[in-house]
Amino acid sequence: MRQRRAFAFGTDAWDPSHRFETSWLLSPWLLFSLRALFCLYIFTTLVFELIFQCVADDEGCKNSNESFSYFTVLTYWGIGFYFLVSSIHTFTYAKTGVPLLDRFPRPLQALHSTLYTTITTFPFIVTIVYWVMLFNGTPYPSTFELWSNVSKHAMNLGFAVFEIFIPRTDTPPVVHVIWLVLILALYLGVAYIKGARTGQYPYNFLNPAKQGAKVAAYVCGIAIGAAVIFGIVWGLIWLRKFVTEKKLGKTGRFSARNKHAEVVDVEMSAAHMASK
Repeated sequence: MRQRRAFAFGTDAWDPSHRFETSWLLSPWLLFSLRALFCLYIFTTLVFELIFQCVADDEGCKNSNESFSYFTVLTYWGIGFYFLVSSIHTFTYAKTGVPLLDRFPRPLQALHSTLYTTITTFPFIVTIVYWVMLFNGTPYPSTFELWSNVSKHAMNLGFAVFEIFIPRTDTPPVVHVIWLVLILALYLGVAYIKGARTGQYPYNFLNPAKQGAKVAAYVCGIAIGAAVIFGIVWGLIWLRKFVTEKKLGKTGRFSARNKHAEVVDVEMSAAHMASK
């Protein structure tokens, strides 16, 4: 029964104090503005890169099309869409006191929580794999290449760190580890479909012709790394909550139309503890 409850959507109140749309440090309007700014930057980067590659590519838009087979690029799109939807939810909360997310059915709310977990976990994998395994130290041949790689392999991590430490988000459910590993497994399908179709793999360490049995070690290592990083992120979120809420007493900055959210959160926490 306990295992089944881990996969259930739950029947308790969804995010009663609007943790996904509020911050212990920033007002809802400022949090919305920063999320919208990050969203604008990410999509500007992605769209400009697609256009630039199409213009510069002698084979048309081949490189732009092939970019969607890279986990780095897919993760960056995911971060962009997260900031798009989170800025919308934060805006509606700041304006009305009730975020659009609260009006969604429970499965979509759970998917938003899972999306949050992915954008605070996968950027660490992307950044570590790139700078440790892929980057060979050669200077970038152009300013465009430098900007593109810094945006996707360094700034991506900054966006994740922002979402870990600035909003009031709660620690993610442990069951999200399964979804992270499943997403990585599904990405392997994308990588090997490209390999079978073109003979080229997005990442050389996934090429069985060159790596042999090492491929399994790389795949298992990244999956284990994802679980470890999830645990570290979970701990950082818990630490942020402990320091800001328990030690500093900063329980959150709420919408002017939702001044009693802190009281609701305290009451819900007390009720949850009493039910155990």
